[in-house]
Amino acid sequence: MRITIIKGLKDDRIEFRRGDGSEAAAHFPKKGPIPHDFVHFAVERGFGLRDGFLGKVAAGADPDAVAEMAKRGGHASAARADKPDPAIVEMVQVERLVECFEADAWSGGDDNDTLRALARAGWSQSLVPPLKLDDATITAVRRTIADFAAQWGNLTTGQRIELTW
Repeated sequence: MRITIIKGLKDDRIEFRRGDGSEAAAHFPKKGPIPHDFVHFAVERGFGLRDGFLGKVAAGADPDAVAEMAKRGGHASAARADKPDPAIVEMVQVERLVECFEADAWSGGDDNDTLRALARAGWSQSLVPPLKLDDATITAVRRTIADFAAQWGNLTTGQRIELTW
């Protein structure tokens, strides 16, 4: 799948061209120095996770419908503390891990044990099992995020970055 992330002024845009030629797109608000959906790319690709947000989109789900899918499946949050439907467990695991890598990147983190502890706490609160987080993959994902952040920071509004999933 080809992914294009376009830098916007108030929000950014992500476009998908799946292997079958179908397309989808979504806008997402800025909530940090780099797009949240790029962190999904780095985490899902880096850890080989195929059923998170991008995996669902690659399989044909509309990006805007994925959040609703999670809500219907019992995605655990402060407002909905239910054990999630098995169909969305990996999606929830990914979301918690993405949040950890975002916090890690924003804070200049480099402590793998702290990242793992944060992830375990998030998974526990979301009622999903933990994933294995090895040092080599954590380091590789951090590097991918840092490299992207350097590129993204140099873009002006309307410019884009192309990715291959």
